[in-house]
Amino acid sequence: MKNEHLEARRKRITKLNHALKKLFPDAHIALNFNTTWELVVAVQLSAQCTDSMVNRITKKLFKKYKTLEAYVRAKPQEFERDIYAAGFYRAKAKNILAAAQMLKKEFGGSVPQTMTEILRLPGVARKTANVVLGNAFGIVEGIAVDTHVIRFVIRYDLSDYTDPVRIERDLMQLLPKKEWLPFTYRVIEYGRQIAPARKYDLSKDPLVKIYPPAAKRFRV
Repeated sequence: MKNEHLEARRKRITKLNHALKKLFPDAHIALNFNTTWELVVAVQLSAQCTDSMVNRITKKLFKKYKTLEAYVRAKPQEFERDIYAAGFYRAKAKNILAAAQMLKKEFGGSVPQTMTEILRLPGVARKTANVVLGNAFGIVEGIAVDTHVIRFVIRYDLSDYTDPVRIERDLMQLLPKKEWLPFTYRVIEYGRQIAPARKYDLSKDPLVKIYPPAAKRFRV
């Protein structure tokens, strides 16, 4: 990112984040979980699935599979049926059950607390890793970039990229580290409550006033 872009974007995101804080002072993760492993499961299920749907699925799932060992012993086809409503259920089931096996064999049954180690788990990329490390352990090594964040970044010209990894890298340059974890959840609430991907009433969006060109960018 060129220096002139960096400074302009840093000023812009500071104003946007300040507005988001006022709009959503208590923004936090919407997924329900009781243990760190359950958080890993929930985040994996949330890929291209709404948090509300995931919470409906895990309400039953976490009662049926109460321990890591229950996932280790789970029958793949039965588990696929249990998570069917999350979409991409075969791939998600394969990854979740393989991750359970790896945790038992290589990590003593506990979710690791470093980025390098947690990324070894099947189905875990940086978004999942950031969510788990931040919410379970208070460890902040990056910014979780989901579809809401991607759309926000493109609309408000905060990066030259659409790839989540490159976007994360740019956001880490623009925001102070203390803002990395809460920023994602503020943006998610903004996308849900004010600015969906479709056209909407711009008069009710205070952030567009900060960066007027965003008014012309709905579907991104």
